Amino acid sequence: MRRSLYTQDHEDFRKVVRRFLENEIAPHFEGWEAAGIVPKDVYLRCGEMGLAGLSIPEQYGGGGVTDFRFNAVVIEETLRARVGLGAMPLHTNIVTPYFLHFGNEEQKKRYLPGIAAGRTMCSIAMTEPGTGSDLSGMTSTAVRDGDHWVLNGAKTFITGGINADLVVVACRTSRGEDRRDGLSLLVVEDGMPGFTKGRKLNKLGTRSVDTAELFFDNVRVPAANMLGEEGKAFGYLTFNLVPERLHQSVQNVATARAAIELAVDYTQQRQVFGKPVASFQNTKFVLAECAAELEAGQAVVDRAVEEFNASRLTVPEIGKVKLFTAEMAGRVVDKCLQLHGGYGYMLEYPIARLYADIRLARIAAGSSEIMKTAISKSLGL
Repeated sequence: MRRSLYTQDHEDFRKVVRRFLENEIAPHFEGWEAAGIVPKDVYLRCGEMGLAGLSIPEQYGGGGVTDFRFNAVVIEETLRARVGLGAMPLHTNIVTPYFLHFGNEEQKKRYLPGIAAGRTMCSIAMTEPGTGSDLSGMTSTAVRDGDHWVLNGAKTFITGGINADLVVVACRTSRGEDRRDGLSLLVVEDGMPGFTKGRKLNKLGTRSVDTAELFFDNVRVPAANMLGEEGKAFGYLTFNLVPERLHQSVQNVATARAAIELAVDYTQQRQVFGKPVASFQNTKFVLAECAAELEAGQAVVDRAVEEFNASRLTVPEIGKVKLFTAEMAGRVVDKCLQLHGGYGYMLEYPIARLYADIRLARIAAGSSEIMKTAISKSLGL
């Protein structure tokens, strides 16, 4: 079906992104996967290309783009090229909005130019070893001491944590009857005494995206580094779940599309019993099923992008989109790997990496179970 989401401006931007990924990222990507991290100079190049600060206003050095369709183009083209930009998507689509929506003017002037240029890489630290998706149960604390907050605690599964220059840390600054009250956001800068980055976690997939454990031992964070109001962070975190889950949903569909393209190409070339694998009815039927699921996923994601641009997309609505696309992509990639036979299990074939990477979709940005919880609440259950 014809997609009506994009205009010619988006398609022109797509061509630029595609050339950049093919010429400057693809030749080096396998090495980054093996190393488990993307060199920081790549982020500087993304800054030069305008990708690091797409949504940052021009007055702070960014592109001034408020249309998420441009962000979606970058995600789609990255998957089309079978590569990754490390933690850049999180930096641009997930962390930057915290500075844009909750930072004061002084903080924006201080941080946003470096963020837009790719000189200052950002991460966000919410998840703790014992809490997982239970944000209200976090135990990292910060106590006010004059003009500083003294931060203690530990975070885990922090995307971009190794390369991060700034980490937005969610922590508890007070306690009330409601566990959701008393959470705040502090911007911790790399090099602050007591802030240490633990081991780079060895993951099943998304291996070029550095993921870390972070530790805070009496870190003195200036009071001027608090984003938004004290004690209001639970609402901030919930607000930003929508773009985070939209980003993941776009990525889910793009991954499924990439897997189908790989499977079609492979089965047309691979010969068994004297004829192409694609000539067998089972292959045709499986790929037909995948194509139908992809079409449905693409339609719901495109609609979600439109609703997000119109500021109408809600947490329950994006929960439905993420749940459907994550589960759909998992099924599609699994079927496409199966069509590769034993070769699909070999890491030299891109389908194997997609298989490992897409497994995270049912966990990241809120697990499928969390999505079901949010959806059921919207039904009054």
